[in-house]
Amino acid sequence: MVMGFGAGALLSAIAYELIPESLLGKSSLLLAGFFTLGAFTFFGIDWWIDHRGGADRKDIEGKQVGSGSAIFIGTLLDNIPESIILGMSLALGGAINIAFLGAVFISNLPEGVAGSLNLESAGRSRQSIFWMWTWLVLISAAFAGIGYQLIQWLPAADGRVAQAFAAGAMLTMLADAMMPEAFEHGGKLVGILTVMGFLVAALLAFMEI
Repeated sequence: MVMGFGAGALLSAIAYELIPESLLGKSSLLLAGFFTLGAFTFFGIDWWIDHRGGADRKDIEGKQVGSGSAIFIGTLLDNIPESIILGMSLALGGAINIAFLGAVFISNLPEGVAGSLNLESAGRSRQSIFWMWTWLVLISAAFAGIGYQLIQWLPAADGRVAQAFAAGAMLTMLADAMMPEAFEHGGKLVGILTVMGFLVAALLAFMEI
């Protein structure tokens, strides 16, 4: 249910925070292309990870029997677009976007629980899992730094190309993995919680305007 709420919040963040900004202006066709490219890039890498043992990394029941490394790489892949956007928003506005940060935080709670359960099911010790998550946090922070530097290196681009690319990747992640998993284990009530998550994130976005 929390995963459904988080999915709704991320959908709202994509709709109100990323797409209007990234597709604004005369270069909208170019940015739409990068939005699509982000979707296909995530889909391709995700397909490869799924076939290496990471397909059920978001399974909250912890029944994963695949590769622990694939679970880790897949979880990292899910977090990279979010980290880049957080870094870019800091560079552009001087502060983290509260609506987007809240959506990321809420959506990652059940993902962290599911990932830990599935890593343990895949044979990893709790100490090993702890250090894998530590590395994941550090790598995600590094990608946030890359997002920040993109704005410094390419000020003329205004971050819109990377923003459109990351938004496409995030939307694909939500549709392919997060929302189906939420509905499978949370039932029809997840639909209401997804709407509530969307509404809360949308209100936070408008409060910042």
